[in-house]
Amino acid sequence: MQVSLSVLETTEMVNDAIKVHNLDDTAAETLGGLLTACAYMAGCLKSERGAVSITVKSGDGSATASVSGDSEGHIRGYIEGGEYGLKGGYMTVVKDDGFYRPFVGTCELKSASVSENLMQYYHISEQIPTAVAIGVKVKNGRCVTAGGVVMQLLPGTTEYNMDKAEETMQNFVKITDELEKFGAEGILREYFGGETKEKSVYETFPEYKCNCSRKKIERVIKSVSLADLLKIIEEDGEVSVHCHYCNTDYKFGEKDVRELFANDG
Repeated sequence: MQVSLSVLETTEMVNDAIKVHNLDDTAAETLGGLLTACAYMAGCLKSERGAVSITVKSGDGSATASVSGDSEGHIRGYIEGGEYGLKGGYMTVVKDDGFYRPFVGTCELKSASVSENLMQYYHISEQIPTAVAIGVKVKNGRCVTAGGVVMQLLPGTTEYNMDKAEETMQNFVKITDELEKFGAEGILREYFGGETKEKSVYETFPEYKCNCSRKKIERVIKSVSLADLLKIIEEDGEVSVHCHYCNTDYKFGEKDVRELFANDG
């Protein structure tokens, strides 16, 4: 078929996110779906310096989720107030091609389903016919299975292939069942074995990994004047910077701050 096909299995990545953020089952399924969507988008980046982010805010302001990834397959994210899912609101996607020309697309959330919202985003913002089946199953604090199937029609695709792609996607209405039964490689063999050529198939290995570090946070700290930092330390006892993606606190005392600025000399 004249389509771009991606089959994802992201169970381990979602379990890593659950451990980092101590998520309940509902929040884990919501964030896990967005992490899977981000892993797909990151895998489509064409530049080594490329990056993508997806931010979702519920209409009533009760929940926010944000995920980001890069061309190396480092995916990270967080969710706040997602105990009851995300209701209404908007999804914003930012794609950076690595050459300072970010593309920003926004669409209104029509469903609690990551699959339906991602399809709507591609239809409205990128005008690319895209079929998405993403699913995450979490039980008692552990991700049992996560992943999905994404098919995009290529330019010049015949009407026959459009119908065939739509028919094939019907197999993935309950995508978590298919993932539990076959896994990503099994789905590829079972449903697409006769359609793919070995030379046109490549693998990527996304992982939950934050790109923050103390060195990077130090550069952020130094964007504030020494006087202001010392005032914060006087009032709060320390300067603390929290990374939402890896749930890490970076703390700086007076000695740390003075050493940062002393190194400039």
